[in-house]
Amino acid sequence: MLPLMQSSVRVENPDIILVGSGVMSANLGALLKRLDPSLRIQVYEVTDELAQEASHGWNNAGTGHAGICELSYTPTQAADGTVDVSNAIKIFEQFERSRQFWAYAVAEGMVEKPKEFINPVQHLSFVHGAKWVDYLRARHQGMAAHHFFADMEFSTDRAKIGAWAPLLTAGREEVPIAATKMDTGTDVNFGEISRKLLRWLGAQPGCGIATGHRVVDLDQTATGWDVSVRELATGNLHRTSAKFVFVGAGGGSLKLLQKSGIPASKGLGGFPIGGQWLVCDNPAIVAQHQAKVYGQPLDAAPTMAVPHLDTRILDGKKTLLFGPFAAWTTKFLHKKGSVLDLPGSIKPHNLVTLLKIGASNLPLVRYLVQQGTQSMATRMEVLRIFYPSAQQSDWKLIDAGIRVQAIKKTDGQAGIVHYGTEVITNDERTISALLGASPGASVSVHIVLEVIQKCFPQLLSTPEGKARMKAMIPTYDVDIKKPENAAFYRTQAARASTLLQLS
Repeated sequence: MLPLMQSSVRVENPDIILVGSGVMSANLGALLKRLDPSLRIQVYEVTDELAQEASHGWNNAGTGHAGICELSYTPTQAADGTVDVSNAIKIFEQFERSRQFWAYAVAEGMVEKPKEFINPVQHLSFVHGAKWVDYLRARHQGMAAHHFFADMEFSTDRAKIGAWAPLLTAGREEVPIAATKMDTGTDVNFGEISRKLLRWLGAQPGCGIATGHRVVDLDQTATGWDVSVRELATGNLHRTSAKFVFVGAGGGSLKLLQKSGIPASKGLGGFPIGGQWLVCDNPAIVAQHQAKVYGQPLDAAPTMAVPHLDTRILDGKKTLLFGPFAAWTTKFLHKKGSVLDLPGSIKPHNLVTLLKIGASNLPLVRYLVQQGTQSMATRMEVLRIFYPSAQQSDWKLIDAGIRVQAIKKTDGQAGIVHYGTEVITNDERTISALLGASPGASVSVHIVLEVIQKCFPQLLSTPEGKARMKAMIPTYDVDIKKPENAAFYRTQAARASTLLQLS
């Protein structure tokens, strides 16, 4: 892995300012610069190095979310026992766009050594209890009928499941269990792909990357935005302007949206949830597990807290990770947050929304209190639901990132955005900001492609622009979900897998 990048290169009055150096800004900046090499792009990052918040390898599970193993993406079970798998199909298509763009970046020499950011790891769903076995069987029937998931295997055989993932069955009581498996899953270091793309972007003419810089204010103008930026090392305030601003600042996006004053920011709030992982690096145990295994949800837990036992590959080292466990926090950022972030985000325009959420989500509040006060022994009891033979001496607890669950008004009611990732854009299409939750980073290319289509339509309106996008994402204008496009999908997926060294 290349060393982390520190920089203080500032481009005066660029065309585009990207706030934050995570996977969203990295993909958007790289796509825009390839579409129009004349664009002048500036990245501002508050930490001293790139991609250190939500995209950092230890601050997320690194699952290449393709809808394969996450039961929360297929929650609806109809009266006849069938399961709605449409969300899983949609997410698979979106993640495929990420794979294709990253494969293009490798082929074009924009990034090197793909194994430093993506590796093949089989994806499993695992359940126990007769009700959940029936559910998983119905889910498999619905998913395997689609060409995306035609290779998915299902089993209730203890020996077969043990062959897939030995830790799941060793020492387990005789209760009904079931699992599905696909070998084409991935483990992704989103921080590393972000840094690789930004290193390329920062080396291009007219582009600058400045770490240790916090965007503190946004003022709309007739032609775009005046942006106030503070250099943290000196305290100096720098003012610049841009035609377009993308706020991809993770938990910090809400506060900047509020400062922008755009109508879409009214009524928005945020609910921060800290995360913790149990981590095992005992080689004898790590060697037995080569999978990301997602299970059935825990009571009252938000979508992001569905438990999973994962192979994790960071900086060339393989470990096991289990969780996430939630933790109460008032910070919006893990490294550069403040305990005043949550109180400071409460405004007259969102107070009612936040009060409604507090009144209607008492089980979630109780869950967070319980999570934050539980002992290591209690956490191990949860782990043993997956890995019955787990020993506490092999595991340690580490802090993970912070997720700010977006709170907004929907049809006049307050709701927490547990699922899906939303981009808010003003009417003038001069600012976009990212809000939302899972699948997030995995579908980042799809998300920023929507930003380009909405805010930079001129880049895709010419034959040359379309050809450039088609070269980067061959399926961007093809509905690969349709059966008639299955062969085209397989061809492009195989090419991406080869370039990313996943075959």
